Amino acid sequence: MAPRVAILTGTGINTAAELAHSFNLAGGQAERVHLHDCIDGKVKLETFDILAVPGGFSFGDHIASGRVFANRLRYKLGDTLLRLRERKIPMIGICNGFQVLVKLGLLPGTEPASFTQTCTLTYNDSSRYEDRWCHLKVEPGTSSVWLKGIEHLYLPVRHGEGKFVPGSTELLKSLDASKQTCLRYCLEDGSLPPEGLAGFPANPNGSTAHVAGLCSKDGLVFGLMPHPEAHVLPTQHPHWHRNGLKAEGDGLQIFRNAVNYLRG
Repeated sequence: MAPRVAILTGTGINTAAELAHSFNLAGGQAERVHLHDCIDGKVKLETFDILAVPGGFSFGDHIASGRVFANRLRYKLGDTLLRLRERKIPMIGICNGFQVLVKLGLLPGTEPASFTQTCTLTYNDSSRYEDRWCHLKVEPGTSSVWLKGIEHLYLPVRHGEGKFVPGSTELLKSLDASKQTCLRYCLEDGSLPPEGLAGFPANPNGSTAHVAGLCSKDGLVFGLMPHPEAHVLPTQHPHWHRNGLKAEGDGLQIFRNAVNYLRG
């Protein structure tokens, strides 16, 4: 049986269809479910094997990107989410979905799981919306099941509030030590760009330590600002006319890893 994937959607989410298509290509069975249908009990998240929160501009990015969506999840579906964490089902948040998981406290997460926010994603250092393709380096030794076997990715970012800021220097050191800072912006050769404004545009938002994605300690919850669902087909690469077609888009393996994890 193909693992069932719940693609949460709602006011302002605009990449649910692409994300569902990506999971289907990877061998999953994706269903787009509205947040309010989950809150009203019309859809039971417990019947799914994977939970995904897509990108977009949920609730118009009021207050802060992802904050309202995160609050609705916490106060309306909090017990359900904690049960899903206890069941160890894979979860992913992309762009706005990453912001939601961070502000919800499920990333980088605590043990046992709780809704304690320890870091944030805030306004880009460029003070503008960034829409560009970026090179990404996977942290060697990370426990993320989503990044298994991947060393380098080339994916687009599309956000105005993507700068990762940890709650403290000590927290960042702890996340680095546990390999939870699993994805970083890098140069084409895989090396890290300079810190601060000198790292732009390789680091498009000024993220601390060039962090582009985080995972939970057990590797099952994963969030990233770049859009893997926007590069699952070889023709989505911006240079495919010039350099020829790849076998597949870089992002597809991320979704395949989660599906294979459940099948394994």
